[in-house]
Amino acid sequence: MAEQTHRSGREAWKVALPAIGLVIFGFWVAYQFVQPAPPKHIRMATGSADGAYHKFARQYVAHLAAEGIELELVPSSGTLDNIAMLHRGEVDIAFVQSGVAADTEDKPLWSLGSLFLEPLWVFVHDSQEVALLRDFQGLRIAVGAEGSGTRPLALELLAANGIDHSNALLLDMGGDAAADRLTAGEIDAAIFVASPQADYVVHLNKTQTVRLFGFKRAAAYARLYPHLSSVVVPQGLIDLARNLPDADVELIAASANLVTTEEFHPALIDLILQTARRVHGSAGWFSDGGQFPSPDFLAFPLLKEAERFYEYGPPFLQRYLPFWAATLIDRLKVMLLPLLVLLIPLFKTLPPIYRWRIRSRIYCWYRDILAVEKQFREAGEATPQMWKELERIDDEVRRIAVPLSYADELYDLRLHIELVRESMQTPS
Repeated sequence: MAEQTHRSGREAWKVALPAIGLVIFGFWVAYQFVQPAPPKHIRMATGSADGAYHKFARQYVAHLAAEGIELELVPSSGTLDNIAMLHRGEVDIAFVQSGVAADTEDKPLWSLGSLFLEPLWVFVHDSQEVALLRDFQGLRIAVGAEGSGTRPLALELLAANGIDHSNALLLDMGGDAAADRLTAGEIDAAIFVASPQADYVVHLNKTQTVRLFGFKRAAAYARLYPHLSSVVVPQGLIDLARNLPDADVELIAASANLVTTEEFHPALIDLILQTARRVHGSAGWFSDGGQFPSPDFLAFPLLKEAERFYEYGPPFLQRYLPFWAATLIDRLKVMLLPLLVLLIPLFKTLPPIYRWRIRSRIYCWYRDILAVEKQFREAGEATPQMWKELERIDDEVRRIAVPLSYADELYDLRLHIELVRESMQTPS
C-alpha cells in the first residue's frame, strides 16, 4: 500500500512540477513590471527658515514620519531657488509660488496642486503718504531677496506702475531683514509674498509705525494677471481688540504650490496630498474649509496622478491600510496576472492531464493484449511464445500501482487478460 501511495504521489508531482515552473516563470515575467518601492527618504525645498513655507513643511515632517517616510527640509532663498534645485535633482519636491516665470529647461516640472493663497503684502512706513503703487517714486523699497518669488512679482507690478531703478531705490532683501529695516525707518516700504502666518508678516501687521498698503485696484490686477486673485482682509481680522485693520483692506494674492518632477514616485503623490489636506484643509484668512489643496491656481501643469486624487480621492487601499501595506499590495497587484492567465487554465487542465497519465499506464497494455489475441486467431492455436508473452503482460500489469480511484480500470484490464487466456485454452 505504501509503495502504491508513493508511486501515485510521484506521478502527481510529475504533472504538477511543470505547472509550478510555468507559474514561477510567469511571476518572474510579471515582476519585471512591478514598480520599485517608494523611497523612505525624500527632500523638500522650502524657503527661508523664518517663512511660512518652512513652518508648514515642519508639519509635513510630523505627518509623514507617522507613515514611515523621512522628510528632509532644505531651506532656500525662495521660489526661484526651489525651482533651480528641482531642476538639478537636489530635492524631490518643493513649495513654489504661482505666476513666477521660470525656465523649465529639459526637465519639466509638475504641480501637485495649490495649497493656500499668498497675498502680496506691501507695508509702508507711516511717514509716507501713498495711495497707489505709482506713488512709490523716490522711495526706498525692499522687493525681495534674489532667488525668491517675491522679487520678480514685485518688480513686474512696480514696472507696470512706472516704478523702476531709475526713479526708486529697489533693494534686494526680504524676510526678517526687510521687516527690521522697515520698522527701524531705514527703508520706506517692503513687499512680501507670504502666508499670513509668516513671522515677519505677523510682526509688521501689529507694528504701529508701519501700515498695510491696500490695493484699491485689486480687481484690475486680478484681470490683468491671471495668476493673481483679489482677496480682502476684513476689518478687525488681524487684532479685534485693537481693531486692526480699522477698515477692510483689499490685497492681491498668488498661490503656493507643491511642485515636483516626473521622477517622483506615484505612491508618494497620494500620501503627500493627503498630508497637504490635513495641513492646509482648514479654513483660513482667505479660504474656506476644504478648499485646499486645490487643482486651481497652479504654477505648472497638474500631474495626472494628482488629477486622479482630486477627482476620486485617495486610493482605496490607502484609506484603510497603513501606507507601507497599501503600497506593497498596489505594487504587487500586477502579480495577479499570472494567477489569472496561468493558474485558472492550469486548474482546469491539470486534472484531465493527471487522469490521462494514470490511465495511460493501464491502457497501453491493451495494445500488447490485442497483439497476442490477433496472433492466436491467425495461427488457430496458442503457441508457447504466445503463452510466454501473455504471462509477461499479466506479470507486468500486477505490478502497476494506481490510486484507489482508478483500481476498477486496473481490474478491468486484468479481467481482459484472463478473458484472452481463457480463449487461448479453448480449442478453435
